Amino acid sequence: MANINYSDSLDIEITNFNEPELIYNLEERTFQFAKNTRLFITTLPKITANIEDSKQVVRSSGSVGANYIEANENLGEKDFLMRLKICRKEAKESAFFLRLIKETNDNEYEKEAHRLLQEAKELTKIFSAIIKNVKQ
Repeated sequence: MANINYSDSLDIEITNFNEPELIYNLEERTFQFAKNTRLFITTLPKITANIEDSKQVVRSSGSVGANYIEANENLGEKDFLMRLKICRKEAKESAFFLRLIKETNDNEYEKEAHRLLQEAKELTKIFSAIIKNVKQ
């Protein structure tokens, strides 16, 4: 289980009890998620289901980071919260399509799909925690 602390710059310090302390810049982390998703998609067989699911997950994974950047433009608390909720929604959507891809393709794609699926779930939890913290 991780303990999440927030700083004023919205860098997130995640302390994992099994690993040394790691600091993640959330903007960079969302960028890496979108990039890694795109790289993974290029390895999939070009069948109709993969093509359609890939289009969706490419959009949603990129939208997580893009909306996080917009959230940080500081147009007010309501806009900030709305953008964070969109980030969370897009991370959930990414997880959905990554799960579909994972469960409908050969085992050779399972490891990377699982890793990306876990990252989507972690991003969902991070955005949920930030939203909860901002509302308080």
